[in-house]
Order: sequence, then C-alpha cells, then structure tokens
Amino acid sequence: QVQLAESGGDSVQAGGSLRISCAASGTTSWSDCMGWFRQAPGQEREAVAAVVNSRGTTYYADSVAGRFTISRDNAANAKATLYLQMNSLKSEDTAMYYCALNLYGSCGYPPRPTDFNYWGQGTQVTVSS
Repeated sequence: QVQLAESGGDSVQAGGSLRISCAASGTTSWSDCMGWFRQAPGQEREAVAAVVNSRGTTYYADSVAGRFTISRDNAANAKATLYLQMNSLKSEDTAMYYCALNLYGSCGYPPRPTDFNYWGQGTQVTVSS
C-alpha cells in the first residue's frame, strides 16, 4: 500500500527558510508525478510545485516561483523522497502542505488535485511577520 509521509513543517519568521520532505513507500512502480499542494483555512487546496512527468518538468505556482524549489531523490525499488525548499517565506505561505503522488502516469500542467491518487496527511507551515 502506498504511503506518503511528510515532515519538516514548523513555525518560522517571515523572510526565513524551511525545507519540508515527503517519503513515499509501498510503491511498486515508478511514479512520474509527485507534487506539493497547500491549503489554508477557508481556502481551496492549491498546487504549489510539482514534478509532472518522467522528463522532470517542474511546475511552480506564480506566488512561489523564484522562492521555492522542488526536488526529488530517487532510490531503489521505485521509492522516492520529495523535497520542497522554501526561501523568503511570507505570511501568506502559512498553510497545511500536502504531498501528492500519481502512481500511474504524468500530471497536467498546471497539476490539479484530481491528477493525484495518493496523498499524505500534511505538515503545517506557519510564517509569522
């Protein structure tokens, strides 16, 4: 059974940096698409960054482009760890951050929540000004 486990969420000051991680386990095939979404209270879940296909094409939301960097470590047995390096954090980046994976193919550009069939439980990022 596929499981995604996020870690690294924290409370930081505006302007600071944080790296969150997502460890994927239980996969039996290569996943072309993994990404990060976030959801703040009262708001819809939005795509933040994703690796959307086997060529490694990356997507960034306009609000985070130039500040956030997504990366992926590929291990044996189709396991992977996904990272999101977040720099120059702003109060509007405060949200629950979710890792997502599409086990069966690539994702759209921009990626949509419906492109993904597995989700983590989320890790909270709070930025105070």
